[in-house]
Amino acid sequence: MSEQGTQQTVVVQQAEGNGLAVSGMVLGIIAVVLNFIPFLPYVLGALAIIFGAVGLQKPVKQGMAKAGIVLGIVSIAMKILFWMFIGSLI
Repeated sequence: MSEQGTQQTVVVQQAEGNGLAVSGMVLGIIAVVLNFIPFLPYVLGALAIIFGAVGLQKPVKQGMAKAGIVLGIVSIAMKILFWMFIGSLI
């Protein structure tokens, strides 16, 4: 009696991701947290808005993309309000 080898094929599906949405959210969080640094929130906020907007094009992780857009807008608004406050003191 001879044994015949059976070959099995395993298909592994990777979960679809949205790197731009995640990076937009992370940049937005960093921009809000580091709002006391003079020009950094403008750059990080703008990048968070851009990455979030591009990340909205994919159907997955749209919540993170929206969070990146909102956090980017909030960080820029906080910085503008900060400079308006400083300007009113002078």
